[in-house]
Amino acid sequence: MKKLNVLEVISLLFGLILLTIGIMNILKVHPVPGIIYITFSIVFFPPTKVFFKKRFNFTVPFGIKTILFIIIMWFTLGVSDLAEMYGL
Repeated sequence: MKKLNVLEVISLLFGLILLTIGIMNILKVHPVPGIIYITFSIVFFPPTKVFFKKRFNFTVPFGIKTILFIIIMWFTLGVSDLAEMYGL
């Protein structure tokens, strides 16, 4: 079994956070933003990195993932109905 390095663990945490937000959006707000969050979360999981590398010979750099995560979280906390529901 392959060990995960620190960047992969952080990427996995980002993916889990986005997946959780997506599920909460599906259950509490509306399915469309929830599906979008879940779709974005897939990019952050380590098996997706392996899939992109084998299939397309391309991986999304960690810096791009971090910027994407910050933008998504900014949007979530700034204009999302979910943020209003929980007073964030």
